[in-house]
Amino acid sequence: MPPTLASLVHHSALKLTVRAGEDRLDTPVRWAHVSELADPVPYMEGGELLLITALKLDAEDPDTMRRYVKRLVGAGVVGLGFAVGVNYPDIPEALVEAARAEELPLIEVPRRTPFLAISKAVSAAIAADQYRAVTAGFAAQRELTKQALGDGAQGLLGALAGQVDGWAALYDASGAVVATAPEWAARRAARLTPDVERLRERPAPASLVVAGADDRVELHTLGTGRRPRAALAVGTASTLGTAERYAVHSAIALLTLTTERSRSLQAAEARIGSAVLRMLLAGEPDHARAVAGDLYGGLLDAPFRLVVAEVAGPAEAAGEGAGAAEGAWSTELVDAVESAAARFGEALLVVPYGERLVLLVADGGAAHLATVEYAALLDADRAEGRESAEEPGPLMGLSAPAGPIAAAPAYKQAEQALSVARRRGRCLVEHEELAAGSVLPLLADDAVRAFADGLLRALREHDATGRGDLVASLRAWLSRHGQWDAAAADLGVHRHTLRYRMRRVEEILGRSLDDPDVRMELWLSLKATSAAGE
Repeated sequence: MPPTLASLVHHSALKLTVRAGEDRLDTPVRWAHVSELADPVPYMEGGELLLITALKLDAEDPDTMRRYVKRLVGAGVVGLGFAVGVNYPDIPEALVEAARAEELPLIEVPRRTPFLAISKAVSAAIAADQYRAVTAGFAAQRELTKQALGDGAQGLLGALAGQVDGWAALYDASGAVVATAPEWAARRAARLTPDVERLRERPAPASLVVAGADDRVELHTLGTGRRPRAALAVGTASTLGTAERYAVHSAIALLTLTTERSRSLQAAEARIGSAVLRMLLAGEPDHARAVAGDLYGGLLDAPFRLVVAEVAGPAEAAGEGAGAAEGAWSTELVDAVESAAARFGEALLVVPYGERLVLLVADGGAAHLATVEYAALLDADRAEGRESAEEPGPLMGLSAPAGPIAAAPAYKQAEQALSVARRRGRCLVEHEELAAGSVLPLLADDAVRAFADGLLRALREHDATGRGDLVASLRAWLSRHGQWDAAAADLGVHRHTLRYRMRRVEEILGRSLDDPDVRMELWLSLKATSAAGE
């Protein structure tokens, strides 16, 4: 259980006393937050224990306290801790009455108890609760795996129903009920067939929540292909907790493997890889390791890189509209990378991911180097005009080195690098190149130039009449960070002349140069047009 106000009050070292809201002490506490603002509500998320000394509050004024407490309750604050002996010797009666009227728990904090001690107690309790949930999740995973190996899908559903204190059902690709646990859930599961059919219309993986009169049902697609091969329903009386969520995710992974057993070994390995990747991208590295096992486990023990690839031209060029992941170029890329990995005994993950291809390769390993070499050869072919228009090669983005816990950010890095590769017409761009270089080459984009031309057009038209040199003056002023004397010296004019020109810039643009966003946009626009030779 997460920490509650009652558990904090009963904490012997804190010496807390309840002054109001005694009936609300079982409320969970998400965090302890210190704020002396007269209105801390904009900085609240709900579920906090707010700690104050009333440094900036008139805590003896009844109207002020009624408004203050009402705002806290409206923001979802679960309790108010008041330190006595700091600004007030005791909690003012006006605050006590306001808390009682709103039924907000009001806790007296003695002077010898620092707020830090309360924050540490809340943090420790939250960490302990999370540890218990993770431990219970691992235990559930082991039990589900045991049942899946022993009794197949039926045994797994029975174990899952016990873990979530509810029921579970498995559907086939057509939406028909295959198995349920307990048996009484068969009728309830059958009524969800239309929802399962609706779920199958969404891109996999997909999920759906159906609220019933007596339960809450989560529907999840199963399978690693673009079309789900099965679906799992989990019905509970309330929202799943952390441990129950671990159990459901484990069941999804295990049932995915079970429904794919009839496939060949190669197809099964591909789907395991897909499950591993999805778990990594979902922030579940421990589940990914468990599912990967010996097949991909070694790959997750060392730094790896993610490669996201897509076809350079239209998807149809990959072969009858098959999409980027199924084109001839992907076969060549995969062959090159897999051959290099096999020669050095490296693990490799290759997963079709929508219309893309995702590769997970060991950092600095043979597969990593083979990917870079393949891209270099393809870039050379493009430079010399040897690339086939009918079978365009891939565009790839390569992430920085990462570990299982950072797989999702690494995927985002690879996507960003892929976007740059697409814009620059290069086969491969590494994310590290983006951080190491300058932002100025990115201003070469046509959309950026169009924006810059539009922003500066009125100034250039003014200068073309011979009535001034506003563009050059603006560039000098911005380059000198708005220092009048330095910018005027650069231009060889008096500072009053420069001030007049900047006022004219503001009048023509209808925007204030005091706004840092305006200055930034103007500076980048000047840089973009300079890069274009204008």
